[in-house]
Amino acid sequence: MAMSQPITQQPTAAAPGALMQPPAGMEGVPPGLEYLAQVDQLLIHQLLELLEVLTGFETENKYVIKNAMGQQVYFAAEKSDCLERQCCGPARAFSMSILDNYQREVIHLERPCRCGGCCCPCHLNVLEVQAPAGNVIGYVNENWTMCIPELFVTDPAGANLFFIHGPCCPVKCYHDVDFPILTADKGSQVGTLTSQWSGCAKECISDAGNFSVTFPIDAPWQTKALLLSSAFLVDFMYYERANNNNN
Repeated sequence: MAMSQPITQQPTAAAPGALMQPPAGMEGVPPGLEYLAQVDQLLIHQLLELLEVLTGFETENKYVIKNAMGQQVYFAAEKSDCLERQCCGPARAFSMSILDNYQREVIHLERPCRCGGCCCPCHLNVLEVQAPAGNVIGYVNENWTMCIPELFVTDPAGANLFFIHGPCCPVKCYHDVDFPILTADKGSQVGTLTSQWSGCAKECISDAGNFSVTFPIDAPWQTKALLLSSAFLVDFMYYERANNNNN
């Protein structure tokens, strides 16, 4: 069944710190993932870590995930080895827990230590997505190219579901950077992953990034969970590296 395009009407802004109201339980949807059925856009804001800003000491990333009205939907926290964070930087292995507003882990991500890029085509990035924890619903895989960022989103068996590609130079410089989300055959666009420009001050002092992900409102919850998860891999592959090098 064809999926409709994301809704583009302007939502009403929520009060700072507001939480998205929990929806009613839905048959066949794990607890905490019902939120996904109500949204066609999620905003991902990485929290600024004062220790990292002042000392350059790489800390574990934390993110707040909001809906288009600014209401908090989820909170994401990285778990990784301290030595590996300092030595491997954005190539480090990590797990990430995505929690709902009741502190239940609704999505779990696993990413092994990877180099990736055009110089290392045999050790490409991959992100395993579990929802809930222990139930693999798919993967986000880097596709080797010489210069254009490309990712494939697959089901647990490895069948391609979506194709994500970015510009030849994905560096943010006073503008947002879009990564169109296409169907597996690349025939039509179903959403967009955007790395948002955060302003000169924040971009200069920190690698904490902001992202948005849009998708059809009627997409299955598994699809929305996979596309949300892909934003974290894009962050580590292209934006942690660039800012860490500047530090």
